[in-house]
Amino acid sequence: MGGAGESTGRHGLRNASWAVLVICCTAQFMVVLDVSIVNVALPAMRRDLGLSVSGQQWVINAYTLTFAGLLMLAGRAADLFGRRVVFVTGLSIFTSCSLAGGLAQSGGWLIAARAAQGVGAAILAPATLSLITTTFRQPDERRRAFGAWSATASSGGAIGGVAGGLLTEYLGWRWVLIVNVPIGIALLVLAVLVLSESRSPGATPQLDVAGALSITAGLTAVVYAVVNTDTRPWGSPETIVPLAIGVALLATFLVIEARVARAPLVPLAVFKLRSLRTANLVAMTVGAGLFAVFFFTSLYLQEVNGYSPLRAGMAFLPAGIGSFIGSLTGVRLVVRLGARRLLVLGPVVAAGAMAWMSQAGVGSAYWTAIFGPILLVGLGLGWCFLPMTQAATAGLPHSQAGLSSGLINTTRQIGGAVGLAAMATVAASTTRAAARSGRLVALSAGYDRAFTICAVIIAVAAVLALMLPGRPTPAPELGDGAPAAAAAPSTRPSKKSLPELRRR
Repeated sequence: MGGAGESTGRHGLRNASWAVLVICCTAQFMVVLDVSIVNVALPAMRRDLGLSVSGQQWVINAYTLTFAGLLMLAGRAADLFGRRVVFVTGLSIFTSCSLAGGLAQSGGWLIAARAAQGVGAAILAPATLSLITTTFRQPDERRRAFGAWSATASSGGAIGGVAGGLLTEYLGWRWVLIVNVPIGIALLVLAVLVLSESRSPGATPQLDVAGALSITAGLTAVVYAVVNTDTRPWGSPETIVPLAIGVALLATFLVIEARVARAPLVPLAVFKLRSLRTANLVAMTVGAGLFAVFFFTSLYLQEVNGYSPLRAGMAFLPAGIGSFIGSLTGVRLVVRLGARRLLVLGPVVAAGAMAWMSQAGVGSAYWTAIFGPILLVGLGLGWCFLPMTQAATAGLPHSQAGLSSGLINTTRQIGGAVGLAAMATVAASTTRAAARSGRLVALSAGYDRAFTICAVIIAVAAVLALMLPGRPTPAPELGDGAPAAAAAPSTRPSKKSLPELRRR
């Protein structure tokens, strides 16, 4: 168990391993929390800093895009330079930039701080999963560890709404960011005391910086173009030019990965693994639904139904409960049903709930229009995280832990950023078209349309999940003692390593 040290004895080693899990789960919880905790605070941020409608989106997407674009670089760095040093570096950046965002005096300052905070999150997130993967080698222990990690990751998004409401109501919106500072400092102390260094043996220390910059810039340009359609038509130069630049940069990224980079961020041969390929497509669609449902539900409750930040935050509590239950029960269900069936069931439940929520209108009662849907959304998406992670890591060797963990996080964040931008544009267009019906009715119509699209996208995730391999026999052990697919008991493992895939 390389991440916990080797000389503490069997009992001490086990305790050290679970201390690593606590540190990693708490850090991942912070990273996921910060995607959603600001949602409830957005109206207050807009009033205090003079943010525009598109500016509200960029408070979310500035964090998400740097997070998504640099995740793979950070995952590779964790494998090459040491998981402990990368974890501590990411946590330090994340904590300091949280403080900078909490002290923001303008919208530009806040968005810049959020972008820098996303850099810290990108460094931190893959290190947490990589540490768990390399610390827990036994299949049962690794499955339980992944279950705990998935529970904190999935519930963090929902609990963020509650925490954001409480902090905004009683301490002000700045505290949704400043709250990370004491937690981050405590984790830094624990990381220094508990974590020991580990890295992939024999790896050449090379990083694909050009690949990371091209995908980050490309995604930012594409999202900027989509957000622009809120006020400009698709055929305008202000939309076409950044969209063309973004597509060109993304194409450049593919060329760099295939032909230029000596150590590519994403060896394209890895996508020959059907389980990994499908899991990342599912993650992209799930991410789009997850980001959008929290963003638009928060705005609907506050701007249409007049909820206070505290009341809006508490309205998200059923989502946190459902997500936590889904993640915990998913540990057993993935064994009984397999990853494919659970990844169909979860999105089907979530998509049905989002379709239900799309029926909400001005003054709709919480208990009939919001409570049931938000609970089921949390439950359905909670069922997705563990099998998604397992499928994404199936068939990859121990040395590629950072690659697989970074990739699954990247695709989820990309789906969230692009999906939110697209749905926000559709919602704004629907609101303008319904303007004659009155402001509240028009806003409600726009949010309902976004919920409907969200339901369709999540339903697509269920269809994609059908492409996963069926339930396999238990995976064999690798030579270094790490199970080939200990993280994926319900997907068919591949015995081919990445070098073998490249030779093909």
